[in-house]
Amino acid sequence: MSSIQFFEKGQGPALILIHGFCETAAMWEDFADALSSEFRVICPDLPGVGQSLIDSETLSMEEIAVILESWLEEKQILYPIVIGHSLGGYVTLALAELMGQKLKGIGLFHSTAFSDSQEKKEMRDRTVTFLVKHGVEKFVTSFVPPLFPEARREELDEEIQKAIDQAKDCSLQGLIALTRAMRDRKDRFDVLADFQGPKLMIAGELDTAVPLEASKKHQEIVTTYLELPGTGHMGMVEQKAETIAILREFCQGI
Repeated sequence: MSSIQFFEKGQGPALILIHGFCETAAMWEDFADALSSEFRVICPDLPGVGQSLIDSETLSMEEIAVILESWLEEKQILYPIVIGHSLGGYVTLALAELMGQKLKGIGLFHSTAFSDSQEKKEMRDRTVTFLVKHGVEKFVTSFVPPLFPEARREELDEEIQKAIDQAKDCSLQGLIALTRAMRDRKDRFDVLADFQGPKLMIAGELDTAVPLEASKKHQEIVTTYLELPGTGHMGMVEQKAETIAILREFCQGI
């Protein structure tokens, strides 16, 4: 039996929303509420996050994809649309490589098909060192706020605190394993280009985690490419109504 825990809401075509790093399935609650009138919205916790268990110190994107494929088969979730935020986008691409046309459509939400640069890999190593030394709570308290544009942090303080509280539901082992999985993931630009179904990409103008210039390089290989003005890495919070509408329109088109 799969160790993946999840929540779901609604009936209709399956729509899977995959959270990012230092996030849990709970981040999608408002999206599930809004989209459940038309779709069966399913939001899993990745291994080591929330109630989903992890039994290894290391984890690759390929292994996460295999775990999720087994979970999909177990729950008889057929031909879903899969959309992932940040880390969730990396997982989505690994799943697309594994399952191909068994996915009806895919979306990258503030994510990228490129592998990490050497500089980013070194940053991941520093993250692991910090986590080992200081633990989850101190890490997420410092990691989450910069995901939001500095000019809006006071305005979004309540949402930022909510995101920090959710991040505390990630296990130390899970965060370390997921950090290494991100660091070691391969380039999947060709996977995205070759995927035959509808492909969505949402980018943030002020995203410091996935710079806009990197996102622009995907524009020609996706079917729907959108940039959110004045938005950082957390468009689903910063521009909630707009991004719910984008996801609804994309999924309705499929």
